[in-house]
Amino acid sequence: MIDHDVLIVGGGLAGSRAAVEIAQNYPKLSVGLISKVHPIRSHSVAAQGGMAAALGNLDSDDNWLSHAFDTVKGSDYLADQNAVEILTKSAPEVIIDLEHQGVLFSRFEDGHIAQRAFGGHSHRRVCYAADKTGHAILHELVSGLIRYGTKVYEEWYVMELIYEDQSRNEEVKGLVAYCLETGEVEVFRAKAVLFATGGYGRAFNTTSNDFASTGDGLCLTAIAGLPLQDMEFVQFHPTGLYPVGVLISEAVRGEGAYLINDLGDRFMGNYDLSKNKMELSPRDITSRNIAQEIREGRGINGGAFVHLDVRHLGKQKIMSRIPFAREEGMRMLGIDCVDAPLPVRPTVHYSMGGIPTNIDCQVINSDSIPISGFFAAGECACVSVHGANRLGANSLLECVVFGKRSGEKIGEYVSDRPMPKLNPEPYKTQAQAKLQSVLNQNGSTSIYTLRTQLQDLMTEHCGIYRDHESLTIGLGKLQILKKIYAQDLKLGDRSQIFNMELTAALELKSLITVGEIIMASALARKESRGAHSRSDYTDRDDQNFLKHSLGYIQNHQVQTSDRPVDMSLIKLDSDRFTPQERKY
Repeated sequence: MIDHDVLIVGGGLAGSRAAVEIAQNYPKLSVGLISKVHPIRSHSVAAQGGMAAALGNLDSDDNWLSHAFDTVKGSDYLADQNAVEILTKSAPEVIIDLEHQGVLFSRFEDGHIAQRAFGGHSHRRVCYAADKTGHAILHELVSGLIRYGTKVYEEWYVMELIYEDQSRNEEVKGLVAYCLETGEVEVFRAKAVLFATGGYGRAFNTTSNDFASTGDGLCLTAIAGLPLQDMEFVQFHPTGLYPVGVLISEAVRGEGAYLINDLGDRFMGNYDLSKNKMELSPRDITSRNIAQEIREGRGINGGAFVHLDVRHLGKQKIMSRIPFAREEGMRMLGIDCVDAPLPVRPTVHYSMGGIPTNIDCQVINSDSIPISGFFAAGECACVSVHGANRLGANSLLECVVFGKRSGEKIGEYVSDRPMPKLNPEPYKTQAQAKLQSVLNQNGSTSIYTLRTQLQDLMTEHCGIYRDHESLTIGLGKLQILKKIYAQDLKLGDRSQIFNMELTAALELKSLITVGEIIMASALARKESRGAHSRSDYTDRDDQNFLKHSLGYIQNHQVQTSDRPVDMSLIKLDSDRFTPQERKY
């Protein structure tokens, strides 16, 4: 058994920022960071557009309250307003902190950090490093891990959360993990565990997410019997490069790109909700408008995509402000956006839902009671600052703000906390048996085939548009896939050492579990709000559904319930923070 005061699962922005915070302020604490990939390969490194903060470098009348209102409005009023206050008030401070750590933000000519426009924001407040912002930040944070000597267990796959419920004295005591390199199984014990495991975009067949974004932390939480919150809210980014699905950053539209249909029209102006904002409407609105153009036959040449056109910006601006977008077009499709428009369509991008936490990043159960020793931050968590729809440039901000905050709170929490009592042997034996049971399967269905069937099912039955019939059919089909997974998998590689097929099988279990909770939650929410669009319930219904949804597993079936939304900012500005129709 390996002991640490703190275990962090995930090496992306939230996990790395938490580890650095603990190392800086609690240097005597032992911290272990576990990641199934090298931290630099975490999906955070692919984030392009920037981080929102009311610095006022470009718009001097910007302030945190305006940023908070844009965030709450963008969330379709489902965000918890106390969490949004922390997010937006903290934003300027964390930007300066990152700068002091060495992050090279782009600059105005006068030396101030540059800021650009983004969809749904009323001010130009997005700080950026060209269009490689996540790359710039994560590299500095990982350098911090090395500088402070954080113990990193890279290429270890966490198989189980050790969560013991003794007469309602619920406590997380550690983890069971499997080393991909050696095949060994080990029990890790800790005073506190932080999940920072990222999202689950790979549950769908077209996504901007990394191959590692398989919802592992969410699955482990659900299997332990704890709820997941607001899982029906899956964000489609409007501009995934067609047909590959990789992201063309919102920074491109922030710099002035046009969305063009087959008629040559900038079609965003044809939709009431986006006449004023045009291409800088929030992501849920823009994605639905693109999907509608395609459905009605106005995709390019009648196809499944529209054009993103930046030719009018000129080569110099493209090369200085959005060089990575140009690189991606040339690398993936051989299209140089200096000379030709890029084909785009919506692609699954972000998960607003996740492991529910309070504002101190403590994981909470279905009764909103914190679980001893268990924390979550970043995309895998639902604090909830994004509600039903995330504004661009708020995700990196969430990871850094709540990554830092989780490190602060965990440091305080474990300083006088004893190491929990734990018998590791039963957990180790069970994990080894689980691995062997997967390896021993001798069925006829390959992991690749089953994963593709799941991704196609999720996209068809739980995509941008949903309804009762489609979701019900999808859930029925998913039960069949679950049986195939349990009884008919085929593995060609029987080794436990660097067996990528075995890892893919474990990840597929995560995707199936998360997918079922997403669909069950979507079926239970009989309204349209933010990224959740029901064609059979087209209106937002505040009377019945201005609440967070909870999905959890009981007796191998998904059950749903709900909890209230925090509305604390109404006290500061009732005119803006009281739920109202979303207009731009």
